[in-house]
Order: sequence, then C-alpha cells, then structure tokens
Amino acid sequence: MDLIPQFGGLLWTLAAFVVALSIIVAVHEYGHYIVGRWCGIKADVFSIGFGPVLASRVDRHGTRWQLAALPLGGYVKFRGDANAASVGDDGSVATMTEAQRAETMNGASLWRRAATVAAGPIFNFILSILVFGAFVLVSGTAVEAPVVGETKPMPAEVRLLEQGDLVVAVEGRPVETLQELSEISRELPAAETITYEVARGGGTVTVEAAPLMPARIETVNPRSAAWDIGLQENDVVRAIDGRPIHSFHELQAAVAAGEGAPLALDVWRAGEMLEFTLTPRSTDLPQPDGSFETRYLIGITGGMFFDPQTESAGPIEAMRYGVEQTIYIVRSSLSALTHIATGAISTCNLSGPVGIAEVSGATASQGLDNFIWMIAVLSTAVGLLNLFPIPVLDGGHLVFHAYEAVRGRPPSDGAVRVLMSVGIALMLTLMVFATFNDLIFCP
Repeated sequence: MDLIPQFGGLLWTLAAFVVALSIIVAVHEYGHYIVGRWCGIKADVFSIGFGPVLASRVDRHGTRWQLAALPLGGYVKFRGDANAASVGDDGSVATMTEAQRAETMNGASLWRRAATVAAGPIFNFILSILVFGAFVLVSGTAVEAPVVGETKPMPAEVRLLEQGDLVVAVEGRPVETLQELSEISRELPAAETITYEVARGGGTVTVEAAPLMPARIETVNPRSAAWDIGLQENDVVRAIDGRPIHSFHELQAAVAAGEGAPLALDVWRAGEMLEFTLTPRSTDLPQPDGSFETRYLIGITGGMFFDPQTESAGPIEAMRYGVEQTIYIVRSSLSALTHIATGAISTCNLSGPVGIAEVSGATASQGLDNFIWMIAVLSTAVGLLNLFPIPVLDGGHLVFHAYEAVRGRPPSDGAVRVLMSVGIALMLTLMVFATFNDLIFCP
C-alpha cells in the first residue's frame, strides 16, 4: 500500500518539473524565434520537446509549431540549418538566391545572427523580471510606518497585537519605521511576552504580547531536514530538547549550539501539539559581500507575527524590484559557482535534474504562488547558464560571432565541429556529476 502515495508523489514531482521546464524552454526558444523573425530569419520548426511529434500546425509564416513526446527541452530550427543547434547548413543554402540566403541563420548578417542567439537568454531574464514585478504589483509594498496588518496563526494562549496598531515603542525603545522595528528584533529579550507601546483608537496603549519574531515557521525549504520530517508553514516551535523556545532567534541559537546533533522539537500545529526529531545539515550561506558562511541549519525561515500593512506599488517600482531580484540571483549564482570551483564550499550546492525535479514538486505542493516564483528563479538560472561561453550553448555561439567580427570570417567548419564536441562532452560531464550529486553524494 505504501507504493501508492510514493508513486503519486513521483508523478506530481515529474509533472511539476515538466511544466516548469516547458514554460522556461518555451520562453527561451520564443526569444530566438521572434527576434529571428524580426531580423528576417525564417524558422521552419518551433518544437517543445524532442522525438516523435504528438501534435503540430503550420502558421501563416511557414513555421511548424509542434509538441514532441520527450518534454525535456525544445528548439527552433531556422531555415537552412543542418540541425536544431544551428550549426552548419543542410546543403540548400548554396542553391539559394542572395535574398533567400538572407532569410537563413547561416546567410543572415552577423548582427542579425548575434541578436537572434542572444534573445533566448534575454527572454529568460525578461520572464523573471515580469514575474517578480507581478508579485509586487499584486501584494503591494510595506508602508514605511510599523503598522500591523494581518496577524499570523499562533497558539490561542499567545497574545498578539491588533490589526491597525501602530507600533511606537518595543521594550521602551522608540521605533518610527518598519526597518527600525525589524533591526531591533534580534536584540529583544528571550521571553514569552514583551512590552509594546502602540497607537490605537486615537490614544497610546501598552500591551504585553508575543515576541516580535516568534518561533513560527514562515517557509520550509524543499530537500531540507525540516522538509524531510514534515514540518509545515505556520508550525510554531514551542521547545527544543525540552527547553522552551519563545523567539525565532532562540530557535536559531539552539540549532547552532547543537552543532549538527539530533534535536527533539515540540511543535504546535493548528491547535495540536506534535513531536519531531531532526538532524540539522551543514549548509553554505551566501553573505552580502559575496562570500559564504557554513552553518548547521534545519531549512526553515521565520518572520514577524504579523504582515506589515501594505500600499499599492506602481509599475516602475514593481519592475525595479524585478530587475533587482534577477540581478541578485545572477550574482549569487556566479558567486556560488566560483566558490564551488575553488573548493571553498561543497559541491552539494550544485543541483542536477533530479534535485531540480524534487524542488519543483515540493514547491508546487506549497502553492501556485511559490511554484510561479520558483519558475522565475529557474528562468534566471537557465538564462545565465546559456550565456556561458561553452560551445552548444548560446554563449558559445556568441563567442563564434565575436571571433567572426574580429577576424572578418567565421571559424572553420572543422574547428566548430571539434569545439562543439568538446562543449557537448563538458555539458554531459557536468550533468552526470550533478545527477550523482543528487542521488549519491548529497541525497
């Protein structure tokens, strides 16, 4: 009987992975296609997936749009291409007129070819920016003042502030902005309640309420120790190894003090007390200066016991956030890869297809918003990866085009074939290593 839920979970994971990959690939390939079309380069085939064709149609531009049986990628085959990688021609270019050759990837001018190649990764970044920006448009941005919005689920005996309260002081320390409130949260006493002064109903009242950041789980990271034992969003950790825990910072300190030893957790969940045991895992955390710090973590995030009051965000503010978030992911990814290459951090920070599929399924199970956010993160990663100067990737093609711009002629067919073979070997080696990472070295 246990095989049924396991099989169901596998199907869910595969379905989420295929959906995420298909969306990212479709956007990437559409970038190649549409910019190529704008540049006068005609596409014969736009395919999502490889192998036998399941469904297809030809549009008025002569492009065959198709869905293939193996949904593990996709491609655009431009007119005259010998293959889906746009390397070489199929022999027909030599028989074409000058006008016809200009409509092929091999016969188009250098800038048109370069623009078409670069468009794939650029469209991945655009997708990420639009998705991140859309989240801000929908949810709004926190107002500057520390005004209490919706409160989070907490045990009934835990007293909370009321929606609309304006926090003016905490433990006698005046606060004027939400940023100030957040900054002092770590400095507050580890107690079951702390003192707030709030503006309410035209006056100021003093309230004894829960710590600003209680030991409540905001999110659970997929493939973490907390995820593996079934901890959930909105769970509240009440004790660790029998010692009462009041704040999230206390929880963090207790995990760090254990130095990787198993921990017994007493957890409140929707009115019920549960017991769990987990073992923190060594994790490499990125730092603001680009370095990494190795710590023992259980894989959860926390937050204040209320959502700040929000206000609507304009499109410019939303797009600015989208750009900043995308740049942050690019910088963090490059830093992580550099630290992995130099041995400064573990290769367990590198995930392969299996790890990405597991994260896709886990994130999809946490809700549509989390799944869409993950797609945006992966889209940034795919765009960045494709810009690496490795033959078979878009970055490799751009290197060939740069060579042609400098030398006045493209690399020889023999050199391109050798470099493409090296690129394929590198990518296959990386994929095999990452898969072993997922299954054996860092399961």
